[in-house]
Amino acid sequence: MSRSFTPTLKEVPADALVASHQLLVRAGYIRQLSAGIYSILPLGQRSILKITEIVRAEMNAIGGRSSTCPR
Repeated sequence: MSRSFTPTLKEVPADALVASHQLLVRAGYIRQLSAGIYSILPLGQRSILKITEIVRAEMNAIGGRSSTCPR
């Protein structure tokens, strides 16, 4: 983790009003590019992929079917 590029902030961004937005920006998961446009940083992308894997594994365990499967 010490060698990875994770731009963290100590102060709360001035334009971030919602607590979740503040935390995501400060932790280095997302970065605001312009008004309403956000970029997912590598740490955020890794988290999204891990969550996707967990949800997929749990859905497979209960016999669920993904919405991308043909009917």
